[in-house]
Amino acid sequence: MASNETTVSPEASTSTDDFRERKKRAQLHRTISEIATRDSFSSDARVVGVLTSGGDSQGMNSAVRAVVRMGIYVGCKVFVIKEGYQGMVDGGDCIVEATWRSVSNIMQKGGTTIGSARCKDFREREGQLKAALNLVTQSITNLVVIGGDGSLTGANFFREDWPNLLEELVATGKITQAKADECSHLNIAGMVGSIDNDFCGTDMTIGADSALHRIIEAVDCIATTASSHQRCFVMEVMGRHCGYLALVAALTSEADWVFIPEWPPEKGWEDALCNKLSQERALGQRLNIIIIAEGAIDMEGKPITPNDIKDLISDRLKYDTRVTILGHVQRGGSPSAFDRILGCRMGAEAVLALMDATPDTPASVMSLDGNQTVRVPLMECVQRTKAVQSAMDRKDFKKAVKLRGRTLTANLTAYESLQHMRPPPSQCCEDPEKAKPCFPFYFAILNVGAPASGMNAAGRAFVRLSLNLGYGIIGVHYGFEGLIQDNCEPLCWTSVNGWTGAGGSKLGTTRVLPSDLGIDKVAAAIRRNNIHGIFIVGGFEAYHSVLQLAEARSVYPEFCIPMTVVPCTISNNVPGSDFSLGCDTALNEIANICDRLKQSAAGSRNRVFVVETMGGYCGYLATMSALAGGADAAYIFEETFGIRDLQADVVHMTAKIQDGVKRGLVLRNEKASDNYTTDFIHRLYNEEGKGIFVSKKNILGHMQQGGRASPFDRNMGTKMAAKCVERMVEQLVQAKQEDGSIYCTSQDTACLLGLVRQYSVFTPVEELKQVTDFKHRIPINNWWLKLRPLLRILAKHESTYQVESISGEANAVDTGDKCVP
Repeated sequence: MASNETTVSPEASTSTDDFRERKKRAQLHRTISEIATRDSFSSDARVVGVLTSGGDSQGMNSAVRAVVRMGIYVGCKVFVIKEGYQGMVDGGDCIVEATWRSVSNIMQKGGTTIGSARCKDFREREGQLKAALNLVTQSITNLVVIGGDGSLTGANFFREDWPNLLEELVATGKITQAKADECSHLNIAGMVGSIDNDFCGTDMTIGADSALHRIIEAVDCIATTASSHQRCFVMEVMGRHCGYLALVAALTSEADWVFIPEWPPEKGWEDALCNKLSQERALGQRLNIIIIAEGAIDMEGKPITPNDIKDLISDRLKYDTRVTILGHVQRGGSPSAFDRILGCRMGAEAVLALMDATPDTPASVMSLDGNQTVRVPLMECVQRTKAVQSAMDRKDFKKAVKLRGRTLTANLTAYESLQHMRPPPSQCCEDPEKAKPCFPFYFAILNVGAPASGMNAAGRAFVRLSLNLGYGIIGVHYGFEGLIQDNCEPLCWTSVNGWTGAGGSKLGTTRVLPSDLGIDKVAAAIRRNNIHGIFIVGGFEAYHSVLQLAEARSVYPEFCIPMTVVPCTISNNVPGSDFSLGCDTALNEIANICDRLKQSAAGSRNRVFVVETMGGYCGYLATMSALAGGADAAYIFEETFGIRDLQADVVHMTAKIQDGVKRGLVLRNEKASDNYTTDFIHRLYNEEGKGIFVSKKNILGHMQQGGRASPFDRNMGTKMAAKCVERMVEQLVQAKQEDGSIYCTSQDTACLLGLVRQYSVFTPVEELKQVTDFKHRIPINNWWLKLRPLLRILAKHESTYQVESISGEANAVDTGDKCVP
């Protein structure tokens, strides 16, 4: 495609810090929760077109759905443009007006239901004239483009040349001057749909998380056959010239080595690789996994292929080595919960960006910055992405990594720490007791609270990193209850083999607090087991336990040691962190179950499913899984609801089903209300829906805690454990007394490590006490509550946007902060 963009040399490109500052200044002008009415936008009728272009990725359908429904909500006419730019050139039946119903039941599907195609015609002037004519014919002057950097660059060029195209169409008599004046400018909003996650300016692209799910599923399957036959597998993953997929796959699969384009192996890597594999086999490991990105190169820029690695291992080590190339299977399958929610948020924000746009507004791309959706200049991101390749061409790999941004850099730092780990000589695990006298200091590792995926990933990384640095590890079974019973054992290198992807808790966990057992007994157990630091992975009880120990330091010096908590609970109810380990795995489980329920409804008469989720008093699971599952409503404790709200939702459901959508889905948090129980809501829907639909009740229960950990939870657990080891070792050194004992009392030595927006933050548990609702075991403030208006907007059927009559009374539809009359 022709382009008039200017190239930017790597030297002239902005630094990561400057780029991040501009992203902060580019915060959205109007958030979802601030939408009051459709009149808050321009009164002129606007027409929006949406297309998907380039390679497909999971989550595109969620983005299309959000664009259509948000567009309808703000009063726009929305057209879907089928087959990408080719459909825009061909026109006719390829440009179709979308309705609320037309995008129903698509968000769980992979790929893109409106099609995508490479388009040579759009590269030529004649094709661009046809595309402009087709858009003008439908009065489309706002375009949402979902694709990679090439698709977005082409859209920006098209926007810049739009006045010239209209002028030529007028000159040839294909449109009138009045029509050209009416459509005088074209606004562009972009979303990056790519499994490669290679676009600079956003933490994650739509589809990357789902691709990781496919990769990890494949690695987990391959690991079982590799272990059975003592094989080595070399697996090639996609990513073009970006190593994100390969790098995170290696971190989350216990791979022995990874090859990525941005970080080529140093000279002599062949010897280093063979030595490491030999060492792992000597410790009893029966399998080896090596991940290679399709664009992997060495320091001289020469490609490294899977067969090169296979031949090396087979020839030198005589291992039975196989090659697996995943290929396009990584693009397939249902999107993950993360990609569904990301598509929803970015699609809605793209529409708001277009509504705020003026003729002078540059094309923008929707970006994920931590847990916030922001708008950033499109071409600046494109230029920075091109600067990465320029740096790699010059073999300036440090510059390339820096330009990739925070996400790749953080993962690479974690991988480097883990790759350089070597087991101490005594860690063959033939007799773990022999290892105990070898270490001057010992960290205890416990799981406290309900089991959740991610506990084991954090445990494995903590154990191996600590051993590598010369610190012993005492594994405590079944939390503080096991500690006072001396149910402890020294953990060695191979004790944690295979832990990363395992669900539940390998150490065992209980909800019992130190105060329930007796603080004095816990102190005695710490002294008896010679523990110099405590690392706890768990839920609200884990945080509360460390808080109790920290508050008892003045009485019990045994607690004057470094103590760190990593939040791990499917409820995501621990203060001090936006996300807890385990909640991503649970969200995916719930989303998959909701998919099956909706599929069941599609094959029978009209049905509405009322589903109860876990979470205690925290409505995170119900809210986010409702967004991911395309639910009609989600009832939670934090947002009060009553019978009139339930009646309004029944009216919405009735209108939706009478319009031909055969299914409905309602989620309820398990402790949303003492009186409006799941059974009550189920019976209400059954009674009010007589003759129109039937209601079915499903209580998901503990299946939400099960299953293997998702890539997000594995990766987050590994990186958090690495940060905890570094901090606890530093504090241990500072707290060492002349007699060799450990003594520290400052608040920052009893902390919780949380993910706050895009940063990992250690917060003293005594500070977090001020922002905790201990009665309901939830934080006082929750960022995700701001997404609930978006849930309602995307769920409300268009026939219910206006005044509804319920039991003879008029009621407005709730959209968040205010009501739409």
